[in-house]
Amino acid sequence: MGETSVVQVRDVPSEAVDVLKARAARRGLSFAAYLRELIIEEAGHPDPAEVMDRLANDDPIDYSMDDLREFMNDGRR
Repeated sequence: MGETSVVQVRDVPSEAVDVLKARAARRGLSFAAYLRELIIEEAGHPDPAEVMDRLANDDPIDYSMDDLREFMNDGRR
């Protein structure tokens, strides 16, 4: 990743912050480092709408009934 940004989040319940701080401490991370990991991990996974958009734009896969039978016989279901 190249450029970085500063993110500020307001109105987070203190109970949620306490839980996340404890999780960070258990992993030996600062609170900021833990939140950074969470954000980067979340950004790395497409959400369902993104997946559906990709699927809608993919070329269709041609297959026949013989192909399906062969897949089933090979144990791939």
